[in-house]
Amino acid sequence: MKEIGKYRWKICALLFFATTINYLDRQVIGLLKPVLEDEFNWSETDYSNIVITFQAAYAISLLGFGGIIDRIGTKLGYSISIVVWSIAAMLHAMATGTMSFAFMRGLLGLGEAGNFPAAIKTVAEWFPKNERALATGIFNSGANIGAVAAPILVPWILGVYGWEMAFVATGAIGFIWLIFWWLYYEVPSKHKELSQAEFDYIHADKEEKDENQDPVKWAKLFGFRQTWAFVFGKMLTDPIWWFFLFWLPSYFSERFQLDLKKPSLELIIVYTATTVGSIGGGWLSGKLINLGWPSFRARKITMLSFALAVVPIMLARYCDNIWQAVALISLAAASHQAWSANIYSIATDMFPKKAVSSVIGIGGMAGSVGGIFFPMIVGALLDKYKLLGNINDGYNIIFLLCGSAYVLAWLIIYTLAPKLETAKID
Repeated sequence: MKEIGKYRWKICALLFFATTINYLDRQVIGLLKPVLEDEFNWSETDYSNIVITFQAAYAISLLGFGGIIDRIGTKLGYSISIVVWSIAAMLHAMATGTMSFAFMRGLLGLGEAGNFPAAIKTVAEWFPKNERALATGIFNSGANIGAVAAPILVPWILGVYGWEMAFVATGAIGFIWLIFWWLYYEVPSKHKELSQAEFDYIHADKEEKDENQDPVKWAKLFGFRQTWAFVFGKMLTDPIWWFFLFWLPSYFSERFQLDLKKPSLELIIVYTATTVGSIGGGWLSGKLINLGWPSFRARKITMLSFALAVVPIMLARYCDNIWQAVALISLAAASHQAWSANIYSIATDMFPKKAVSSVIGIGGMAGSVGGIFFPMIVGALLDKYKLLGNINDGYNIIFLLCGSAYVLAWLIIYTLAPKLETAKID
């Protein structure tokens, strides 16, 4: 039997590092929030409006980027994305107030939107179905590594060089990645270092061998139930992850007086746990498929398990010390990433490769639309309860919403798509 080869995992490593940089750049503002609030006199609503600007730009760009990448390809599409977001991240250092920060966040959102459509399409191009959830989980864990690295790097840069340099230094990293992307990436059919055995393994799924690769008009995708299953799954759950990224540092600061000017072990533990969830969630559904389970059933049971694992975050209101809260939030955040690895994989299961980026873009847009409205709720609740003298009651309500979102999303997904049916796209 021929050795299959492992070049596809090098491609996965490139996706992992790109996603790490993506979330490192995204997370900086959340860690600098207390410093920037003091310097620019922001309210919770001001900060939520800055977050909303990012989400709105991200949503609009996702819809466009998905279709663009399906047409121009992952190599060029990913390159454009990382150049735009890296420049935008560095330009935050020039911001002078709420409006200019909102503008820079909007530009960052426009660029960062290309990451997931490009990465998921790359996974569909480079991996057979039984490995896609694991590959997705591995590269998606870069989001967690970025979130772990940020609480270490940003406070150090802040203390030594100031908040401006925190944006410049982290934003510049993207250009280093771009060099390796152009050196090592190409689609499998054109890659000179890919063996024939590995190429055949990647393309082993029978239903995908004879696919027509003509681009799909994204508007046509709205006619499929599978699209709406993915849309609602993302819309209800993505905002929870945005909350973990943008408000979790200030939650620990306000609830347990965590000093965000120093590296935070508590935040590092939370985001490290999400790495375990991301890879573990992808591994679990892949393992079930390898044991003979139909791919959709494996995803369905795996996603239900992790949806239920988020529910205990509702008990955060009863936590008397920070480590109890760390444990509950770590479980919820890890479960979100396990969920995420599988919901992306069901999109690659339900749609041909030629439509994957477009579908991911549509679903990502829906998640960002949810991410626009949820910060409005978060900002209003926290400002209200801050005025009443107990901001923790606001966080308690938010955790109730977080705990119920995934079960509701699971019910909607499997009502709209009760069994695996690949969308028939002409």
